[in-house]
Amino acid sequence: MSHSNHNLTRRRLLQSAAATWLLSVSGVGMAAVAQVIAVRVWPSSSYTRVTLESSQPLKYKQFTLGNPDRIVVDIENIHLNSVLKTISSQFHENDPLVKNARIGQFDKNTVRLVLELKQGVDAKIFTLSPVAGFRHRLVMDLYPLPGRYDNEEDPLLALLEDYNKGDLERTLPAEAPQAGKAGRDRPLVIMLDPGHGGEDPGAIGKNKTREKDIVLQIARRLRTLIEREPNMKAYMTRNEDVFIPLRVRVAKARKQRADLFISIHADAFTNRAARGSSVFALSKKGATSTAARFLAQTQNESDLIGGVSMSGDRYLDHTMFDLVQTLTINDSLKFGKEILTRLGKVNRLHKNSVDQAGFAVLKAPDIPSVLVETAFISNLEEERKLRTSQFQQQIAQSILDGIKAYFASQTRR
Repeated sequence: MSHSNHNLTRRRLLQSAAATWLLSVSGVGMAAVAQVIAVRVWPSSSYTRVTLESSQPLKYKQFTLGNPDRIVVDIENIHLNSVLKTISSQFHENDPLVKNARIGQFDKNTVRLVLELKQGVDAKIFTLSPVAGFRHRLVMDLYPLPGRYDNEEDPLLALLEDYNKGDLERTLPAEAPQAGKAGRDRPLVIMLDPGHGGEDPGAIGKNKTREKDIVLQIARRLRTLIEREPNMKAYMTRNEDVFIPLRVRVAKARKQRADLFISIHADAFTNRAARGSSVFALSKKGATSTAARFLAQTQNESDLIGGVSMSGDRYLDHTMFDLVQTLTINDSLKFGKEILTRLGKVNRLHKNSVDQAGFAVLKAPDIPSVLVETAFISNLEEERKLRTSQFQQQIAQSILDGIKAYFASQTRR
């Protein structure tokens, strides 16, 4: 071999070795250890949720231990960091299911989370892809064991169990409103639905006001007003900071055989100048405005943001939830108009008529249902008003006045 050929061969061998080394380095980079960037614990009377938010998808293995009852979750390709170490302090004594939590580095690439339980649980663990500002999430939902929560006054836990089985319609009545004339033979039953909750904060104002908190406060005020009426009874889809899937909210209204359904929200828009109250009803023919379509898309993303396991969302378009009668929509429009008229006395209106779009939460087949956008939380002035007890009470009173006006018009028919 000539001297020049020898040098060429040597140079190629060195280039090949360098390329192999670079590939090995890039391979290590691709298999970089995931970083947990947030830990959130959501205890409630319905179920306890634990969320680990991370830079990359988390792989895990789970198993249970007895004496005492424990759930063990081994999270792979991850190192214990200061964020993960906060998980123990996020559980409180009043958590109905979890006694305590321990976390540590089990081996070089595995973090072990141990949840010691107060009672047996049904654990649903699943992952969620990035959405709406959230990164990858590993979600652990802990439910009481089936059969421990038969409660006719609040059937939420039983409905969540059916939902997780993909069998939500199984125990719902064929017709939601009860027999007999509401207000005469029996109370008028109203389901109040404070939007969002738990992992889903809803819209957030410039001063960090969270929609989920404001609408829960308004719903509680409205419930108090309704309960003072001799011929009315109010229920709530949630009465704490917990995430409830949209279809479970509708199912609860049907299970309680509600006569009316009111979903309460606080609007947000990219233009902070937008302001005013709005009322929406369902549309079977598409949105009546661009704004209504945008809002419906935003609200219907609640399940993606709040986080549902796919096993709990097996419904097809032809289920009872999509068989909304035209008569029900017409009644919803009349009901919404009565509320809108009263809201106009305490706040400017964003639009003077009831708007329509395909809101999933309004799809009860036989219950007049409306979505009330109380004000724009994205507007600085309206965010300030929404935080005040006076404005919250005025909104609640306006909705009650709308209920009474609609109820009076129905009894005259």
